[in-house]
Amino acid sequence: MKNSIRVVVAAAAVLVTAALTAQAAFAATWSSSDKYGSWSNGGYTVYNDEWGSGAGAQTIYANSYSNFWVDSNQPATSGVKSYPNSEKAGINKAAGSLNSVKSSFNVSRPGTGDYETAYDIWDSANAYEIMLWVNKTGNVGPIGSKQTTASVGGHTWDVYKGSNGSNAVFSFLITAATNSATVDILAIWKWLGSNGYFSSSTKLGRVQFGFEISGTGSATQRFTVNSYSVTTS
Repeated sequence: MKNSIRVVVAAAAVLVTAALTAQAAFAATWSSSDKYGSWSNGGYTVYNDEWGSGAGAQTIYANSYSNFWVDSNQPATSGVKSYPNSEKAGINKAAGSLNSVKSSFNVSRPGTGDYETAYDIWDSANAYEIMLWVNKTGNVGPIGSKQTTASVGGHTWDVYKGSNGSNAVFSFLITAATNSATVDILAIWKWLGSNGYFSSSTKLGRVQFGFEISGTGSATQRFTVNSYSVTTS
């Protein structure tokens, strides 16, 4: 009987340890379910940014600016619901004053839903928005009309130009979807300037990276940024 009790106790201890380990694996330094929750870390700001009309429940978790994830449950209705992201702000320099602006990322994402993984890059006056779609799933598409296909910044993109009513939007849709890559942002910025889309003196303001989510189907989906960084010189 005593041996049986020891076995039961030992088994229970193993289960408790496993449960605590699982909890630790999903622990986060910071989290928020607030629609506009934000957290500053390492010179970046992580945003929940659940800004769209008719948005559902979403919680963001982060261990750092370069490692964060969201559990998002969004209805399959039209329009973007959220853009959880990490932002590097304060660049505020024209292309001629920069030697290099590059970014690397690695993500894990669901196989269903309506969303894209994207950079959202802004000039310092918020007059121009440049989106770089590195993958997309479901019923999502860019603003405006296709201008051309260009190989720039280390990848080949279908380039669209449009407006959201407040500012010009340039969307670069990668032709070979990826979950991990390095992008030469300065090369894309210079390409836009040299092709007359805006003045070459336009200042690069901030770089955001995350998931633009329109819908998640009938269930909560997890979107994870495993790593992300922006380097400038």
